[in-house]
Amino acid sequence: MSQDPIEEHESDGDPIDFAQRFANSETFRNLFREGMTLVEETASYLDGPGRVESKELTRSGSLVYATESMRLTTRLMQLASWLLLQRAVNEGEMSQAQAGLEKSKVRIEGPTSSRTGPGWDEAPPMLKELIDRSIRLQERIKKLDAAIYADEKPEAGLNPVASQIDLLASAFGRQD
Repeated sequence: MSQDPIEEHESDGDPIDFAQRFANSETFRNLFREGMTLVEETASYLDGPGRVESKELTRSGSLVYATESMRLTTRLMQLASWLLLQRAVNEGEMSQAQAGLEKSKVRIEGPTSSRTGPGWDEAPPMLKELIDRSIRLQERIKKLDAAIYADEKPEAGLNPVASQIDLLASAFGRQD
């Protein structure tokens, strides 16, 4: 039998909670390590070799370097935030619902990198590699996010604020 909860299958007929399974899986632990390693590698590169390489660029190359390194850093911080939220769920520090509320502060959709235009060809190869890796990680996380939080999207025509107020009213007793 597999050690990875994502790969296990229950035969009791209950639906499988993908979010719970994923947060406790080896697959997630690997994704988390990959993401955090990419953050560390990027910081090391931008503070060291990247800083030296950027001084040797033309004006348009320097502009691309500055713009793309900021986009890269922003993208990675958002992805790291998402990963840390999922790890908090995994470790029981918060519920999946709480993580879903906190997740609204995390923007895993952007920023994007054009990877074309004046000066792009001058960008250091290592910067380009880090950008490509971060975009691949972002795409994977976006797919997982959609799968984990699919049930939390409000149905068309429903007012999510009104439903939350109704929940609070029923929890604390109606004061009508």
